[in-house]
This record gives sequence, structure tokens and C-alpha cells, in this order.
Amino acid sequence: MSPRTAPPRFGPLQLALAAAGTAAATLDLFMDGWVAAQYARRGHPGWAALSLAVLAAASAAAQACSWLWLRSDPPALRPAVPVLLLAALHLLQLGFFFRCLYALKVGWRVCWAKAEEEDERRHMAFISHDISMLRLFETFLENTPQLTLLLYIILRTNKAELSQGLGMGTAFLCVSWSLLDYHQSLRSFLQDKYELSLGSSIIYFLWNLFLICPRILALALFALLWPYGVAVHFSLVWLALFLWVSLQGTDFMESPGPEQLYRAMVAVILYFSWFNVARGRTLHRSIIYHGFMLVDSTLLGLAWLWGRAPEEEEHSYLIPVVSAALPCYLLGLGLRVTYYKWLHPNVQVQQEGRYDEVDASGGGDGVEFRSFLEPDLVNRRMQWLAQTHFSLSQPAQQHFLNGAAAV
Repeated sequence: MSPRTAPPRFGPLQLALAAAGTAAATLDLFMDGWVAAQYARRGHPGWAALSLAVLAAASAAAQACSWLWLRSDPPALRPAVPVLLLAALHLLQLGFFFRCLYALKVGWRVCWAKAEEEDERRHMAFISHDISMLRLFETFLENTPQLTLLLYIILRTNKAELSQGLGMGTAFLCVSWSLLDYHQSLRSFLQDKYELSLGSSIIYFLWNLFLICPRILALALFALLWPYGVAVHFSLVWLALFLWVSLQGTDFMESPGPEQLYRAMVAVILYFSWFNVARGRTLHRSIIYHGFMLVDSTLLGLAWLWGRAPEEEEHSYLIPVVSAALPCYLLGLGLRVTYYKWLHPNVQVQQEGRYDEVDASGGGDGVEFRSFLEPDLVNRRMQWLAQTHFSLSQPAQQHFLNGAAAV
């Protein structure tokens, strides 16, 4: 059995980052409301309704996950508030913000109230992992569609308002924040892990940005000519991705019904960005996914070029932008390869004769997950994702399964 390891340390810096994440989520919510109000005030109620509908759908999905997780968590880890109050907060779409404030309260106690016991730090890690996952869900269900809508409206009107610029800025901030925070949360389950350096974090952010931006541009351009065609395209591609996720046999939620909700949300994430949900080598799945996204986005861009009127000069400046989209996507793929080959923390681990492979290449030998004597204090949802995200050798996989069986 692996030796017991302490949970990640939670200090003032982590508390400040948690507060910044809560502030960013709050700012993003207000910005979405402001942008929708500006649409309605300028005589575009349809755009306002669509923006609010995306916000409501994303919030409802995230609140449903949050409530289902609270119901399945050990009683000792639930907030000490009445169940009816928790239910009311989630119905009012405030469950995620309640979790954030509760995490700040526990984090403050860990940092400043001399609460140095490992159980307290594990409790904080448990809460942080759930918040990280919920933030990722809400970001891709709300911010990436909002970015597509904002870019479509800017291209349609051929001008950018202050509210739209700020809305795009906060949306990109939330996307980058959620991706980095999620990756760090997964890494916290590894023993003897190496933290991402500043340079690695920048490259990690950039390759995600360079892969997501062309996708959003292609969708916005396609919507310029066929606004309702985007809904058809999303439905068909989402269905294909949902089936692909289902065939990979996810086991994230506690029961089959909620598992379908999880798969549906993962399919939305995959519509915009790569997200691993299955065990084992991910290289071939990643190649299939990025190849499909490259072909699909290219066809969307070519459809816009084919469908636009030859004499149209209003959007002639977009032709060089579209021409740069493919090199941008290829640059993102190149940065991803660079990250995993030279800048990923596994390079340091391999120099010591250990492996810590993530995502892109192969089955690592000797990957070990943190082993806790109190299994109820381990976030089993994020632990399962860490197991699927990181390649395991057979002994490490057996150790992980034995630990899960003990829960």
C-alpha cells in the first residue's frame, strides 16, 4: 500500500485565488446581464432573449449537478445549513455562489484560524475540487456560446459596443481560468507531483486559446449566413459527441440518470474543446477528435466563403482573418505537442525515473495517486476524472481500484 500523503497545502495565496475566482464568476454574471439589457434597449429583444436563455440553461445544468453532488456526499462534508435552504438556493440559481462563499469560509479557517489538522485541509480540497468542476461546466455551457453570439453580433452589426468588448474579455478570462484551475485540481491527486511552472501555465493557456478561437470564429461566420443553421449544426454534432462519450463508458455520477446529464454536458464541452473522459491511452482519441474538429470548422469557414455575395465588401476584411484561422489552429496543436514534450511537469518526473503522463501520450508506469486513510474525505468524482485523465500502470490502477472499493 502506498504511504499516506498529506492533502495539498491551502495557504493565503490559494485563498486569494479562490476569492479572485469567485469575483470573476460574479463579474461575468453581471456582464452577461448588462449585455442582454443593452441588446433589449437597442431594439434587439431576440438577441437579449437568446443571451439570457444560454445563461439560464448553463446555470440550471450546473445547479442540478451541484445539488446531486450534495445529496450524495458524506453528511460530515455537507454545509451545516438546513436541506430546505440548500434546495432553495439551488432553485434560485445561487448554489454555485453558495459553494464559493462556503469554500472561502473554510479556507479562511484553514489559513488563519490555526486549523492545521489534515482533515480540515482535506475538507477544503474536497470543496475546491467540486467548485473547479462546476466552474468548468458553467464556463463551457455559458461562456463559449456567449462568445460565439457576441462575435456573431459584432460581425453582423459591423461595430463593437463597450459592453460587448467587456463581455468578451470576461468570458475569455473565465474560460482560461477554468481550464487552468481544472488541470491543477486533477494534478492534486498525484503523489510527488510537480506544479505547473509559470511558463508551462502560459503555454497551457495559449494552446487552449489558439484551438478555441478558430472554432468560435468558424461558428460565428457560419451564423452570419445561416443563423438557424447553427442550431441544426450544434444539434447534429452534439448528438454525435454524446454518443461518442456514452460509448466510452463514463462513470462519474452516482446513478444512471444523472450520468446522462454529465455526458450531455461533456458533449457540449467537446463541441468547443478537448475533454478526456475515458481511461487508457488518449493519443488516438485525441487525434480523431482534433481531426474531426479541424474538418468540421474548415467546412464551416468554407461554407461562409462560398455563400457570401462576391460583391459584398462589408466583411471583406474577414477573408485574411479566415485565412489565418487554420494556421492558428495548427499553432495550437503545435503548442500542445510542445507542452507535453518539453514543458509538462512529467519531464522533471521522468528525469528521476518516474512517469506522470497526461492526456496526449501513452501509458505511464509508476503513476501513483494520493492514498488517504479516510476515504470519505476524498472527492471521488474528481478522483475518478484524475484516473481517466492520467495514464496508469497496471499496479497503480489496481491500487486505485482497491482504494475506491474501500469507500
